[in-house]
Amino acid sequence: MTNAQPTGVQIWILGARLRTLPAAIMPVMVGSACAGAFEGAGTKRWTFALLALVVSLALQVGVNYANDYSDGVRGTDEKRVGPLRLVGSGLVAPEVVKRAAFIAFGVAAVAGLIIALATSLWLVVVGVACIGAGWLYTGGPKPYGYMGLGELFVFVFFGLVATCGTMFAITQHITLLCVYASVAVGCLAVALLVINNLRDIPGDTEVGKVTLAVRLGDKKTRILYNLLFVACGAAIVLCALSRRGAIVGLLGLVVAVPAIRIVRSGASGRELIAVLATTGKTQMATGLLLSLGLLL
Repeated sequence: MTNAQPTGVQIWILGARLRTLPAAIMPVMVGSACAGAFEGAGTKRWTFALLALVVSLALQVGVNYANDYSDGVRGTDEKRVGPLRLVGSGLVAPEVVKRAAFIAFGVAAVAGLIIALATSLWLVVVGVACIGAGWLYTGGPKPYGYMGLGELFVFVFFGLVATCGTMFAITQHITLLCVYASVAVGCLAVALLVINNLRDIPGDTEVGKVTLAVRLGDKKTRILYNLLFVACGAAIVLCALSRRGAIVGLLGLVVAVPAIRIVRSGASGRELIAVLATTGKTQMATGLLLSLGLLL
């Protein structure tokens, strides 16, 4: 008996890669908590936190669809061992997936423009950079994701920009506390990509996709995955120097212990899919606890 192929809405849910969405939720959660901890003058516009969440989620989904499209038409997904891809599996025509990516980017653009018009038009520039970086990750003539720069994109846009951008949308200020918190957020977002690329090293190497994991090799990529949790913890400690309650965010990193053990054991291929899920859970747990701690 063969497994039934996904159809209809289920296809698009799979393509949206729900396990990656914590990378979009965590920065908005933490950025909002930083806004709540801000004691400076000015009005806090909490409705903009919801708009920031729309921007972040739409960008993440857009990047996922764009990655699906670009890798699919390049043939990169033919050797992958991870979850199903829309174009690579032949379930959806490439142009349809491309259109879905631009629709998601469009939703992010509209929500971001509303925030920019009410705060600063400089956010329009930031928004354009976010969308451009999302598309060029695996799209365009020279995708930087194929040159080992994907982790830098994730750290900057799903760490620093998303977290500090959320606080700015709410308060029109960015504090050093928020910068520290955004580093913690960025480290966990990068960990999600690192474990994904660790799993795909054999296939990516075969098709010429030179991710950071391919450049570093299997052993050093596993070390990098562990170091990202250390760096996240260090950033949380820096937050606690000015907001003592933030230290509870360290408890969220405990969720990553099973994943770290699996990675250290040398697991590969499909064995790392569970690690991807656990890394996402770590993001959410750490983000929630850090946010609560910042508000204490």
